[in-house]
Amino acid sequence: MRRNLTDSDFADNPDKALYVSLDNLWFANHSLTEVVEYHYSHGGTHLFIDEVHKYPLWQTLLKNIADEYPDLHVVFTGSSMLKINSSQGDLSRRLLDYTLNVMSFREFLAFEGVVDEHPIALSELLSHHASIAMRLTSGVKILPLFEKYMRYGCYPFYKRDFDGFSQRLQHAVHAVLYEDVPAVEEITYPTILKLSRMLMILAEHVPQTPKMNELYAILETNREQGLRMLYMLERAGLLHLLSAETKEFRNMTKPDKIYLYDPNLMYALAGSANVGTLRETFFINQFAAVATVSYPHKGDFFVDHKHLFEVGGKGKKFDQIKDEPDSYLAVDNTEIGHGNRIPLWMFGLLY
Repeated sequence: MRRNLTDSDFADNPDKALYVSLDNLWFANHSLTEVVEYHYSHGGTHLFIDEVHKYPLWQTLLKNIADEYPDLHVVFTGSSMLKINSSQGDLSRRLLDYTLNVMSFREFLAFEGVVDEHPIALSELLSHHASIAMRLTSGVKILPLFEKYMRYGCYPFYKRDFDGFSQRLQHAVHAVLYEDVPAVEEITYPTILKLSRMLMILAEHVPQTPKMNELYAILETNREQGLRMLYMLERAGLLHLLSAETKEFRNMTKPDKIYLYDPNLMYALAGSANVGTLRETFFINQFAAVATVSYPHKGDFFVDHKHLFEVGGKGKKFDQIKDEPDSYLAVDNTEIGHGNRIPLWMFGLLY
């Protein structure tokens, strides 16, 4: 469960590193313990385990590996739904965990070979956005790139299968619903079907303030089960649930607004996307990776209990938040802003 890796670790002797995926059928009749024992006894120093949530009692197993092979470097990946602290065995004090978010707009620009920029802290962005924008847009038409990012730039596999990107993203969502969720949650097949239907209904109506009773009636479920499914979709990385209170204080209450997780999902699941919804979905997706975001009494988003944002097009005005302290406009179709008017694309530089 150590992550201090360098290129030199494997350059001279790649046999020291082993990758296994626990969704492989081989593990139906074999144990991971067999693999670890063989790899370690033959000089292995690094083990990379994928799809760990597909393995029974995975947390107890990893704890035992950490205890029995203290000098073995183990990296494992799994569903975002994993509950590290509540599953069998306590790994919380034995690992460094990392959440892999979708590619930010900054990462997309680097992936395209256009701009290689370090992540910019929010405080720096708010104070110096104009000079940063002038530097980054010098010789680069940023707005067409931003439009491409909104359609397909969140997931790097667009490079491999551009024409089939939406279909492949749909398949990924299907795998989350029908494979990842059942591997982590105690859930019946009829409930999975309802979960899928809930996602598709929401994909066509976000980000309206949800009329939950109507949704429960359509799904033929009750409030408790409906909220459980809603929060499952959030934990699975398919939705953002925006509430007046941040996550630390929510307790399975109805959210104030519901968004799909990222703009690419809007195109893939709904087929089309309202421009205003796209803008807000991009904003909450990029900020949720680095800050707390809650629903304000005015404006669209309240960030880190301090900064108030209104999201809109190029002609957006301060009318709704003009008297609010520390308030900003995130405006689309704008290369360079001024004052508290900041180009929307720049909030994709945060991570």
